[in-house]
Amino acid sequence: MGVKSKPDSILAPFAMHEDNSRGRKFKEPEHPYRSIFQRDRDRIIHSSAFRRLQYKTQVFVNHEGDYYRTRLTHTLEVVQISRTIAKALRLNEELTEAIALAHDIGHTPFGHAGEQALHEIMKDKGGFEHNQQGLRVVDILEERYPEFKGLNLTWEVREGIIKHITAFDKPNIPGEFDSKGLPSLEAQLVNVADEIAYNNHDLDDGISSGLLAEKDLMPLRLWGRAKESVHKKYSNLNPAIEKKQIIRSLINMQVSNLVEESKHMIQEFNIETPEKARTIKQPIISFDAVMKKQLAELRTFLFENLYRHFKVIRMSSKAQRFIKEIFAVYLENPKQLPESSMHEKTSTDPLHRVICDYIAGMTDRYALDEYKKLFHPWEKV
Repeated sequence: MGVKSKPDSILAPFAMHEDNSRGRKFKEPEHPYRSIFQRDRDRIIHSSAFRRLQYKTQVFVNHEGDYYRTRLTHTLEVVQISRTIAKALRLNEELTEAIALAHDIGHTPFGHAGEQALHEIMKDKGGFEHNQQGLRVVDILEERYPEFKGLNLTWEVREGIIKHITAFDKPNIPGEFDSKGLPSLEAQLVNVADEIAYNNHDLDDGISSGLLAEKDLMPLRLWGRAKESVHKKYSNLNPAIEKKQIIRSLINMQVSNLVEESKHMIQEFNIETPEKARTIKQPIISFDAVMKKQLAELRTFLFENLYRHFKVIRMSSKAQRFIKEIFAVYLENPKQLPESSMHEKTSTDPLHRVICDYIAGMTDRYALDEYKKLFHPWEKV
């Protein structure tokens, strides 16, 4: 019998302590030396849905290049940033890590284009939103244990999944969570770490792809500040290394600002317990006003120059056609669903939802292969 670690002893009083967890839907004996949030982390990492993130799109479709971020590499960056912030604020790193690992587990193939396509198809059938799908994945769709469906994660991790709110994520909160106010500070932290990660790696990938030019970035105050800090330290850098150092500086500036402003907010609102943080009307884990303005400027730039670039729009439009046409084929004749387990599910769940679950779980590569098998006459089925 091992001895269970006690990380709670170094946590701040406003952090989520393991002993105060609301627990799991299905009672389980505790592990002798892993905390409940460590077990959640491990269950997420070993899930099929997590492994599939390796071949799901962030902005650029998987086959466009090996060096672009995928949902998996993005998730790992969010974990790294989240743990850094959690440690600085003495929040629960294990809970933070578990939420960060699961925050995109409900994403479709082809990024937000895939999500939009499924939402349009499902708008009269309950809709589709990737946070709600993430909760569905960990509560129902993963099948690993004989005692229950799903992963049986703790309430706090599940709350972090459904209350993952960013500029791109505004989910409807189900009744189990909707009356509890803001999520834990750990979940708030992951929300912001996600934005830090995707803003900066989308800049990085946009420049690497040639869709963004550095000269166009110069009016951005954040970019200018980061470039100036790099030039103070180095001279005559190789352009590729200079870009990486600027991105590194951007992330460091944002993380540092977030940590300091969050400490200020914790003091200003006298946050002494996790429950007190939930009662405040605004997020406690937050940037200061200056950084918020500069980040808004960066997001507008990315939206207008990267996400609306004609090549990205072409990729997105093509992806939506793939998904809608695959869905229509399955709906017309459900016997074309390739997994026997899918046929069993149609006897208990609405057909639209079964097909939606199946397509949402696909990787980019699998969806493209399935499209070819269904529509290209020379492709083996």
